[in-house]
Amino acid sequence: MAYTAGYNYFPSQAVSDLEKMTQEYGLKVARAIQSEWFGGKTSRYQEGYGQRSRYGDSMHNFHNLRLYARGEQSIEKYKNELSINGDLSYLNLDWKPVPIISKFVDIVVNGMSQRDFQINAFSQDDFGVEKRTKYMESILNDMRSKTYKDSVLQNFGLNIYENNREELPDSEEELALHMQLNYKQAIEIAEEQAINVLMEGCDYDLVRRRTLYDLVTIGIGATKTSFNYSDGAKVEYVDPANLVYSYSESPYFEDIYYVGEVKTIPINELVKEFPDLTESEVEDILKNSTAYVDSIVKQRPNEVSVLYFNYKTNANDVYKIKKTGSGADKAIKKDDTFNPPKDMDGEFSKLNRVMEVMYEGVLVLGTDKLLKWQMASNMMRSKSDFGKVKMNYNIVAPRMYEGRIQSVVSRITGFADMIQLTHLKLQQVMNRMVPDGVYLDADGLAEIDLGNGTNYNPQEALNMFFQTGSVIGRSFTSDGNPNPGKIPIQQIQSGSGGNKLQTLIATYNYYLQMIRDVTGLNEARDASTPDKNALVGIQKLAAANSNTATRHVLQGMMYLTAEAAECLSLRISDILEYSPTKQAFIRAIGAHNVATLNELKDLYLYDFGIFIELMPDEEEKQLLENNIQVALSQGLIDLDDAIDLRDVRNIKLANQLLKIRRQKKQERDQRIQQQNIQAQSQANAQAQQVAAQAEVQKNQAQAQTAAQLEQTKNQLKIQYLQQEAQLKKELMQLEFDLNTKLQSGKQVMKDKQEFMKEDRKDQRLDKQAENQRAIKEGKPIKKFESSGNDLLTGGIGL
Repeated sequence: MAYTAGYNYFPSQAVSDLEKMTQEYGLKVARAIQSEWFGGKTSRYQEGYGQRSRYGDSMHNFHNLRLYARGEQSIEKYKNELSINGDLSYLNLDWKPVPIISKFVDIVVNGMSQRDFQINAFSQDDFGVEKRTKYMESILNDMRSKTYKDSVLQNFGLNIYENNREELPDSEEELALHMQLNYKQAIEIAEEQAINVLMEGCDYDLVRRRTLYDLVTIGIGATKTSFNYSDGAKVEYVDPANLVYSYSESPYFEDIYYVGEVKTIPINELVKEFPDLTESEVEDILKNSTAYVDSIVKQRPNEVSVLYFNYKTNANDVYKIKKTGSGADKAIKKDDTFNPPKDMDGEFSKLNRVMEVMYEGVLVLGTDKLLKWQMASNMMRSKSDFGKVKMNYNIVAPRMYEGRIQSVVSRITGFADMIQLTHLKLQQVMNRMVPDGVYLDADGLAEIDLGNGTNYNPQEALNMFFQTGSVIGRSFTSDGNPNPGKIPIQQIQSGSGGNKLQTLIATYNYYLQMIRDVTGLNEARDASTPDKNALVGIQKLAAANSNTATRHVLQGMMYLTAEAAECLSLRISDILEYSPTKQAFIRAIGAHNVATLNELKDLYLYDFGIFIELMPDEEEKQLLENNIQVALSQGLIDLDDAIDLRDVRNIKLANQLLKIRRQKKQERDQRIQQQNIQAQSQANAQAQQVAAQAEVQKNQAQAQTAAQLEQTKNQLKIQYLQQEAQLKKELMQLEFDLNTKLQSGKQVMKDKQEFMKEDRKDQRLDKQAENQRAIKEGKPIKKFESSGNDLLTGGIGL
């Protein structure tokens, strides 16, 4: 039975859950969606859309934008601009559009497609948080008690560190960086690898490229995460032109309560998907659906348009609480109509909570045939917010305002039209331009006599002019009169179209520059006409600014990637619990890391936060590399630090790590300098000590030598005194003997003198006289006895 669209009144969501499960309720929802999107002007969002429905208008706009992006837009508007009352018979132009927009679209899409990303899973459940907290507290404990534990290790040889001492951070800032860069739980690694395996299995890179093209071209992108027991979980591309969704003013569509897509599928595929259809139902579907959507959706014979949709509503989770005889409480599952009467025997109570649920429906457009309406199985719910449910579709439109979507291409279609008209005008001017000609004066040629009886032939004159540029003329006629045609051949200049061409080329370049100004895709981005005088840094800065102008497209794609990864994360639990492909899935993950296999069995118990880390582009890598080179040249970091810094994919964390490594290098250099100073001081002290010891030894040697010398001197002196004493002794003995002899002689002499006194008086007188003369002359008187020779010079006192 065919259905005529009416006003899009959705059924009440205040009805019971049992009523929401009925086919009648689902049909009301499907009719409301069909009326809103396919009901022409009946939709309250369609004011100003003309006779087309909301779906038809959206598809028409998206189709035109895609044609502009391909350089295949309609040429009828250009023909209307150049025709005269619809007559184009006098125009011979190439109407093929100039694909100027294609270049800018490819620059943005291909540039962003090359940006790699990394999926990071962060365990945010109680188990993961507790494990992370314990690890962090153990490091803090080691950091704060490092002095004590070092003394224990040094004095007793016991290592009481909970972590590797050499890898301990020196500050809490370095600890925070360590937790972001190096700490990763095994369960988080398993989750990341599981998501990557699923994305590789569904060729997500191709899905991402198509979605990026949609974001640039039509301003909206969409993906779908599905799960079935045979294929598991996968991410699929969704054409935004086929989407239907509830009204939203959010660019991320997180507040929509229904979403779906229109698929045009062969009738045999529909029968395979829904085998309960009878032959009469198939004929009715084929007839009515084709008649309804023929003017909206282009479909081939034996194809039908089917609406697959998700509808989000609330459900009451009701339990009957019964008090047992032992005093315990027993919970019994009930429907939302349960309301225990107050006079019921026993102690009963009602426990109720409201949760979001999602229904899946399939409607054949143009009919009342609702092929499917049921509560979705294995709904995606985050364990941290179990009351919320996620839909299968993820949509983003970065530049949407009040339901109107703007794209990079939609901003420049007007300028592309003006470029196309300028291109056609250029052709028109070129068609009307004629080459330069010559003016031939036949009368002037007739007056020229070549001297051989013949006149100048016009053909010969033209040949001579074109080959040599020379011409023969006569100033006077044969009658002697001035010849007005003395120059028989003259050049005709035809330059009327040159100024027009220059004006049109300037107009063409103006609108091309307007496209660059509006989109922000300057010459530095596409390197089409770089300024030869511009510095390299200026060009890089211009390219960076151009990337900033299209940053919203990249952020929109990253949002879809993060949502798809989060949905896959939630679907992994379903695969591990329900899918027959569980073992193949585990083996695929184990191929990357066997150590994660043991973690997979408890993976569904964890709740993960999914983050997308965008890999740095060439400009960001160059900035980091410049910082590394400057630090290396100044000796602020070592080569090992530079290698570690280049492995960090997050530029912000890399710069933080660079600061910490630079600070640690300075502290290490200071310690080494202090150690060198201490070593030098110790060396100097040792040298001084050695010098002092050498001086002491020298002095000791000198003292010993002096003592030995003095001892030798004393011994020599003693020997000398002994010899002297011996000599004096002998001398004294000799003197004694002499004195004795003298005394004897004196006595003899005395006797003789007495005897001879009288006889020798005269001789004595002479002797006295001689002595007196000697005294007067100062001569010594000779004596015959020693004077002092009986004394020892050594002071012996003999």
